[in-house]
Amino acid sequence: MKKQNNKSFARADRIEAKVQALVAEILREREIPVTLVGAESHGGLQFVRLYWQGARDMQKRLDAEKNTIRFELAQRMDQKYVPDLRFVYDDTLEKSERIDALLAGIEKELEDD
Repeated sequence: MKKQNNKSFARADRIEAKVQALVAEILREREIPVTLVGAESHGGLQFVRLYWQGARDMQKRLDAEKNTIRFELAQRMDQKYVPDLRFVYDDTLEKSERIDALLAGIEKELEDD
């Protein structure tokens, strides 16, 4: 049983990576200036959540072009079923910069004391 679960996870990982690579290629071709930094499948591969970084205002454009991007993805994938796409802004860099700034402030306060 456990072996079977590992296979399904491996399949999900492969599909996530394939979707991420193909969608990144489509975004480059469509001149949408975002970077895909991760993918995560849900619902038995019914949809793939794609994490991206770039200008926050690109979310509207990604949402507006989601169906067109999915159609192009379906043409490039060698699969019967193509998962739905969901684009999610990844704010990890912003959070890490904020943490760095807070730590630098604390370090400065300690030095001043």
